[in-house]
Amino acid sequence: MSRPVRIGVQLQPQHAPDYALIRDAVLRAEDAGVDIVFNWDHFFPLTGDPAGAHFECWTMLGAWAEQTERVELGALVTGGGYRNPDLLADMARTVDHISGGRLILGIGAGWFQRDYDEYGYDFGTPGTRLNLLKDNLARIKTRLAKLNPGPVREIPILIGGGGERKTLRLVAEYADIWHSFVDVDTLAHKNKVLAEHAAAVGADADRIERSVQWQGREQADALHAAGVTLFTVGVSGPDYDLGTVRKAIEWRDDVNPELLEGLA
Repeated sequence: MSRPVRIGVQLQPQHAPDYALIRDAVLRAEDAGVDIVFNWDHFFPLTGDPAGAHFECWTMLGAWAEQTERVELGALVTGGGYRNPDLLADMARTVDHISGGRLILGIGAGWFQRDYDEYGYDFGTPGTRLNLLKDNLARIKTRLAKLNPGPVREIPILIGGGGERKTLRLVAEYADIWHSFVDVDTLAHKNKVLAEHAAAVGADADRIERSVQWQGREQADALHAAGVTLFTVGVSGPDYDLGTVRKAIEWRDDVNPELLEGLA
């Protein structure tokens, strides 16, 4: 399946002591031409001062839904163990309506132990977190189908992670987008594993969009040739410098005309 290349920006909600800095960064990102604006679902900074300023994910997405007009938006990614999955489905549906159908529901198993410990969640083990993610994905799909009104569109589900035995099985069964932190060689191997899982659950692996972090233009060329169409640049506060984002957008605009001709 051929898709146009898309560029996302992850506006990491850390080290911005004034929310106005984040609001301004969202506006600048949309004006710059990004396709998707992500945040992340953590409660503390992941880099720099661990006691630095930080804001919560989903209340922020509701604000972004009102603020923006064109971009898709979501978390890269929601921590699977932080919220009751039926409630999360309802939150996602609501943000989808506020945005006019632009939400991407990004979700993963979670990994940052401090989030769990300080907010009173059971951290468990990688295995128990993945088992919980599996249960939660099923409940999210069921709840979305029951809500009145339903989502504006069938909300795309993005699953983050690269574990070959469990995570990629969940990607094959539930995901519209698979986000991973890989190089070209690793991607080729994991694509084969994903195809095997998809065949096992009767799904089409080609319908799942491949997503990675931006690693520069040269690497983007190789990853795009291997099937990646969504590239996301991580940007942190307080300044939220979009210089690298603009370079990624320039590359996208160089690549897309040829692809779009092929789709005509």
